[in-house]
Amino acid sequence: MAHGETAPADVLAVLDRFGQAWNDHDLDAALALCGDDCVFESTGPAPDGGRFAGKAALREAWGPIFADPASHFTVEDTFVAGDRVAQQWRYSWGSGSVRGVDLFRVVDGLVTEKFSYVKG
Repeated sequence: MAHGETAPADVLAVLDRFGQAWNDHDLDAALALCGDDCVFESTGPAPDGGRFAGKAALREAWGPIFADPASHFTVEDTFVAGDRVAQQWRYSWGSGSVRGVDLFRVVDGLVTEKFSYVKG
């Protein structure tokens, strides 16, 4: 396998650990699974969301989600195509929930992109 390529089973393993870190509210564990220059595009503010690059920016963007003990992601389906992944999910908090999709890229066993979209 060439540099930068990650086998599909390994991509799924990375995303399983990444999702578990989110549901464990372990921000350090989630960030450890991200590349140094990881890019996150959030679902808000409308219409295009925000763009965050690098672990310091991710920590700031994700901090409030990880700090909410009522928040939880349930993966509904995952599709792997090389280093790209589409993952359908339901995000729940307190008395509410929303469904969405994340588009990931995993390179050398690390998340390098996480672009999030919600049904609105």
